[in-house]
Amino acid sequence: MVLGIWLTHLIHKKKLSFFNRLPEWDTYINLPFHTIKISSFLLVVFLVNILILSLFIFQQDISDIQSMLFFGLLFSIINATLEEFLWRGILLSSLTRYVSVLYGMIITSIGFGLMHLVIDMPLLLCIIFSFGGFFYAVLVLKTKSIYPAVLIHFMINIGMVLSGWIV
Repeated sequence: MVLGIWLTHLIHKKKLSFFNRLPEWDTYINLPFHTIKISSFLLVVFLVNILILSLFIFQQDISDIQSMLFFGLLFSIINATLEEFLWRGILLSSLTRYVSVLYGMIITSIGFGLMHLVIDMPLLLCIIFSFGGFFYAVLVLKTKSIYPAVLIHFMINIGMVLSGWIV
């Protein structure tokens, strides 16, 4: 998939973009009923995720959490970085050049969700991950940076590992 995109860019003599610049933290995101600064939006997202995932994490035995901490950190860093680099960095940035932005967001979001079928996640959870992929795509396009999506993806992954959802 990545090779095909790279060849397409090479043939059309276009530079491959990865959204690999720092976000402009003081810019605003226009939501349907509210406008909010990106830094404030990310803070709210972090707090909501911590609240939701902590409910599951605290159901685990403390020794299980301690034994999973190193694996969770390593897995979450690698997984979040690679998935965001592939789905939003390479694929979304490339598709939005050749098709509409909405179409690129939909295709990469569905692909991101369905990719989790390979690791035996239930279809319903994969569909939920597709909505997460759409959220990441919006975040990347609004901030013009992949880093906020990597951070949120990391936080969700570490929460899922420590809660026992990913072993």
